[in-house]
Amino acid sequence: MFRKNTFFVLKKSVLLCKIFWTEKVMNIKEKIRVVPDFPTPGIQFYDITTLLNDPQAYRETINTMVQIAKKFEPDVVVALESRGFFFGTNLAFQLGVPFVPVRKKGKLPFKTYQETYLLEYGSATMEIHTDAMAENQNVLIIDDVLATGGSMTAAVNLVNHFHPKDIHLLFLMELEALKGRKKLSKYSIDSLLTV
Repeated sequence: MFRKNTFFVLKKSVLLCKIFWTEKVMNIKEKIRVVPDFPTPGIQFYDITTLLNDPQAYRETINTMVQIAKKFEPDVVVALESRGFFFGTNLAFQLGVPFVPVRKKGKLPFKTYQETYLLEYGSATMEIHTDAMAENQNVLIIDDVLATGGSMTAAVNLVNHFHPKDIHLLFLMELEALKGRKKLSKYSIDSLLTV
């Protein structure tokens, strides 16, 4: 009898957690503005400045990311320029671990590793300092959006210079139709929102 009651209580707790999680995610989603035809016609741009302008929603977003990140027990947080910094610095602070920026070419002052990746038109290069982190660490890499996966693949390649123990990827939002997850299927991935 005790076991049945315990199972019922646990089941109820899990259900309540799922409802609470869904409500939190819906609240966050509502705070992101969709701008049609930006930067080019036919593109729907997800503008996170409206989320950043709402302290409660922003706090909720960071707290939710922290709960996800804690399960992975990262030794260091890496974020991509520039919108990834809005979340990465906060996460590193909350988790009490170092923060490492991945920046566009020419923005970092010391010796760097470089990685070039393809864009729709042309290419771009990202860099990380050669002394950015120690080897054999759990590395959490964060960005705002997972689209085609090109920039995150470049960031992962940069982090691999340090021979990490493990890499976990975290996004605010995933654009499912662009199938970026496929490109990164080797790694564990979490997204707060999928659109």
